Amino acid sequence: MAKVQLYDTTLRDGAQQEGVSFSVSDKLKITKKLDELGIQFIEGGWPGANPKDTEFFIKAQNLNLQHSVLVAFGSTKHPDSKVGKDASLQALVEAKTKVVTIVGKSWDLHVTQVLEISLENNLRLITESIAFLKSKGLTVFFDAEHFFDGYKANPGYAIKTVEAAANAGADCVVLCDTNGGALPSEIVAAIDAVKKAVAVPLGIHVHNDGELAVANSLTAVQCGVIQVQGTINGYGERCGNANLCSIIPALKLKMGMDCITEKQLAKLTEVSRYIAELANLAPSSNLPYVGTSAFTHKAGLHVSGLLKREESYQHINPELVGNRPKVVVSELSGKSNIIYKAKELGIALPPKGEEARQVLEQIKLMESRGFQYEDADASFELLLHRAQPEYKPLFELIDFMVVVERHRRPSREDESELLSEATVKVKVGDRIIHTAAEGNGPVNALDRALRKALLEFYPDLTVVELVDYKVRILEESAGTGSQVRVLIESSDRLMQWRTVGSSTNIIEASWLALADSMEYWLIKRNKTGNAT
Repeated sequence: MAKVQLYDTTLRDGAQQEGVSFSVSDKLKITKKLDELGIQFIEGGWPGANPKDTEFFIKAQNLNLQHSVLVAFGSTKHPDSKVGKDASLQALVEAKTKVVTIVGKSWDLHVTQVLEISLENNLRLITESIAFLKSKGLTVFFDAEHFFDGYKANPGYAIKTVEAAANAGADCVVLCDTNGGALPSEIVAAIDAVKKAVAVPLGIHVHNDGELAVANSLTAVQCGVIQVQGTINGYGERCGNANLCSIIPALKLKMGMDCITEKQLAKLTEVSRYIAELANLAPSSNLPYVGTSAFTHKAGLHVSGLLKREESYQHINPELVGNRPKVVVSELSGKSNIIYKAKELGIALPPKGEEARQVLEQIKLMESRGFQYEDADASFELLLHRAQPEYKPLFELIDFMVVVERHRRPSREDESELLSEATVKVKVGDRIIHTAAEGNGPVNALDRALRKALLEFYPDLTVVELVDYKVRILEESAGTGSQVRVLIESSDRLMQWRTVGSSTNIIEASWLALADSMEYWLIKRNKTGNAT
């Protein structure tokens, strides 16, 4: 099995994504997590560029990494400084890593118009900087910045920069598509030209501005590069970097590349979500391999095939990357979706599938009325329970009334307050309970009135609380008479669940979601002895 090196730059390039700011503690935690994943090289940042990165490299010396090597990043020396006294190079040495990466210009436009030096002077910067770092006993990777744009503009000079790095002793020259606009065919042509000019090992560093970062990285590996750089979840400036969470399984499972072990690969989804949490970003559900939707099936035909052969609608076994399949139900579902979900929930359905068919028809009817069960698994599970012949509701709504009044404050003629009061009539067994409660708004009043009615029979309901409440207007053209969907998330501090209601009356939609929330928890408690 061919080998390829994985180089992670989440802590530097990934941290350049808008809205991301890792603390020193975050960076240390991420480093340990990447080590568990088996990443060969972890770029920790740019020592000397800011106090945080400098502190990180000091504290990182105490990390006991098992699989990874920490890398310090910097640039070629300043044109006006002497190599032995250059601040950037000195900071790299003082970081005390065994491996360093330095970035240098390979596009003539950047040399003459951004760096504002001659082409020959730039080659001298590359040569002297690498030779100095090698003299300190360091392994040196050279990032040829903007290489593919440089190759298109002036191929002879772009290759000269690679030759200069190789002749100075660079252990790997990394070809960078810094602007992220190269096509796979351009990657192939440039790498082929470089391989004819130098024998130094090559790497690839690609940005995703053209939505081709992963494809270009894999293409480069097929062309013979031995090091792939990227970030977890594709974090990075603008449109991001090449996503290692897609590259790693593609290398391992599809291209037969020896990059990490099978056991490490099974941690990929965990690592993706762990780093998203530290980045304070919601994990993208649509990420390949590691996203929650990566192996989600909705169409009935797909689920039918999945039940017969899992590989029929999945390009890999999700467990290989630590993920799992998921089936959702909707008006697009078939009977197979219902059977799959029922089995997943531990609810027995007769083999002939009559109950499953009834539930499917109910879902289609309810979704035509504005309900949606993809994000309301608790309401869906209640449909399954209600389809059972032995089902008996734990409570039934007889009727409710909500009053919202506006009162002028006695002490201030120019101020007023709103008062919401809900009255509910609920049947539990043979008893009918009639209660009322005030609340901070009509939904809160309904919630309190329902609880007040049920607590006599189910005192444990006190642990259930509403943690999120969302309203979506479904038919904007109807104005204030529009159909609305209410999604409620509830919690008992041990688990969370979502329920849905829909109506042209927002109060009724809220009531339906609230009632489902209470009944779901009570059914769970009755089945297990507690709500978990």
